[in-house]
Formats: sequence, C-alpha cells, structure tokens
Amino acid sequence: MKINKLKNMKGGWFVGDFVPSVFRTKDFEVAYMTHYKGQEWPKHYHKVASEINYLIRGKMKINREILEEGDIFVIEPGEVVKPEFMSDCELIVVKTPSVVGDKYEIE
Repeated sequence: MKINKLKNMKGGWFVGDFVPSVFRTKDFEVAYMTHYKGQEWPKHYHKVASEINYLIRGKMKINREILEEGDIFVIEPGEVVKPEFMSDCELIVVKTPSVVGDKYEIE
C-alpha cells in the first residue's frame, strides 16, 4: 500500500502522467480541487482532453450555465470555458487522456 497526502500534489492533481502523482498513467488525470468564492480562473480550453467535473459542493457559473452541488458536467476538447465561482466550491475533476500542457489560456 502506498500512502501520500493531497498537500504533496500539485494543484490537487494526484493521478496522471506527471510528477508528483500517486498513480502515473497516460490514460487519465484525477484531481480534487477547491476554489473560493470570487476566485479568478483563466478562460481556457484543451486541445486533446475531455474534462469530466463533479461539483461536490458550491455554486459556479461556466459561460452562461449555472452549476450547483451534485451537477456533473463535461467539457469537450476545443470548448472554451470561463469558470466563475459564486461560492466556495469543491470538485472532482477527471481529464482523459493525460496530456501534460494541454491547457490553453485565452486573454
């Protein structure tokens, strides 16, 4: 058995084709993310990966959609998103495949 701490990971990401990770794979990435109300997050897209998100707690807006606790949403490759955190939020994020650097910010 391997044991690690989320605080030892980078940005909440703990599974994927990167270091550090608790399980290294090119197939997918997994993160537990927390965001606070009003936190700025860049407008961005992924060229290759699909991103599956489960909003565990909180309320947020992506583009024009309001998302609430319990919502699961999928962001497809090439889809431009601008998250806005309307309250403190917790999410589980799965990206597939795991492609380091596949986040493109737009100003």
